[in-house]
Amino acid sequence: MLFLGLLLAALGGAVTATVLTVRGLRAVFRRSGRLRAAALLVGAATVAVYAWGLLHLGYAVMRAEDGGAGSFPIEPCREVGPRVASMVDGYDVSFLPLHFECHLSGGGSYVTSSVPGYVTPTTIVLGLVAVTCGALTTRAAGRT
Repeated sequence: MLFLGLLLAALGGAVTATVLTVRGLRAVFRRSGRLRAAALLVGAATVAVYAWGLLHLGYAVMRAEDGGAGSFPIEPCREVGPRVASMVDGYDVSFLPLHFECHLSGGGSYVTSSVPGYVTPTTIVLGLVAVTCGALTTRAAGRT
């Protein structure tokens, strides 16, 4: 069920990124404001990068929930080696920052490389740029 939710969220992110891109490109071609166009296009990039991370997270969840032969230890948790992976008793996902975490039976946990490391920092930086451009656009519109 978690996999389906992640897949739908990634699809929604792709649709949102497409809509923001189209609106941003319209603003560029209509010359209705560079800051507004920048805010829309950078916002689209932010949503697209986060949706890309959700796809990676969904794939890791799909592999973890596969109950076929060779399903133990959980496949995304195998990257640390067989000795540690054999102590995995569950997993958890986090949405901020995006990551897949394996829980160990003796306590403790570790984060896998299922989601690329650039997703969270890129999302944060692009999000801050988009919010700044949007705030400046609002401020400039208030002056006129």
